[in-house]
Amino acid sequence: MSSVATKSKSFDIKAFLANNGALVGLVVLCLALFIATPRFLTTANLVNVGIQVSTIAVMAFGLTFVIVAAGIDLSVGSVAALSAMVSSYWVTTANLPDGMSIVIGLLVGAACGWVTGAMSAFGKLPTFIASLAMLTIVRGLTLVVSDGRPIPTGEAVSFLGSDLGVIPVPIIVLVLSALVAGFVLNYTVIGKNAFAVGGNTEAARLSGIPVKRVLVTVFVISGIFSALSGMILAGRLDSAQPTLASGYELDAIAAVVIGGSSLSGGVGRISGTLVGALVLAVIRNGLNLLSVSAFWQQVVIGLVIAVAVGFDVFRRKNVRH
Repeated sequence: MSSVATKSKSFDIKAFLANNGALVGLVVLCLALFIATPRFLTTANLVNVGIQVSTIAVMAFGLTFVIVAAGIDLSVGSVAALSAMVSSYWVTTANLPDGMSIVIGLLVGAACGWVTGAMSAFGKLPTFIASLAMLTIVRGLTLVVSDGRPIPTGEAVSFLGSDLGVIPVPIIVLVLSALVAGFVLNYTVIGKNAFAVGGNTEAARLSGIPVKRVLVTVFVISGIFSALSGMILAGRLDSAQPTLASGYELDAIAAVVIGGSSLSGGVGRISGTLVGALVLAVIRNGLNLLSVSAFWQQVVIGLVIAVAVGFDVFRRKNVRH
């Protein structure tokens, strides 16, 4: 009896670590940084981490849907830039109502996602190629709209980067986005279909799930969250810049993978993605507090990504056996 109990207990621990490895790593990381520099756990620094993580996390929430459906979206950073640019252009250059600027930005993101999804679903392009093409196209359109110059944001977008009392608005948007994304992924037909398509595309098709529509939908969701992320970042900077969110797609993908989503599809959690984004933000913040060179920071982030992907591969092999 004791032997059986021990095995059962051991199995539970392994299962917990497999499902919550990123969270355990985040706690250990925070404790290590607190020991290394007491400044880490100050209120001001933790608020700063929350603000920093907001843009990547919100972008990664949308990307989680695509990766759960066994796709990849490399265009999220460029879509964020174009959405922020168009929403700012709408107000400051075209002299149109400021109140519609956020809606316009979200619609731009949705449209970009729809095009990428359509290229993949109906044009038969691999999601990697479709989103890579969209990355280049959208970044070019951003330069066309802005003529290569920053554009000041309107009041509505600027609000997204401001404070509401003592609470930064980006953190409020982060929490609300996590709740909405988590609900859609876990409790709606959209999320269930995404898991089904990512788990086994052919089985999903035979079950009557509209695979092409699901693929387009997850890219639209990714575009919307990317647009919101871009406007948060533009609001913090008080301007939409042509190079806005450049390279953010890599951090967003890393956050999703570190959070436990499988690049093979069928596995993913919004809570895990949030933890993954926090891991990246905490590492960068801690290394900054320790005055570590930005060059070495890139090396560390790369190693973390490699370990996360390796862990995912190891976990999938164990599941098969």
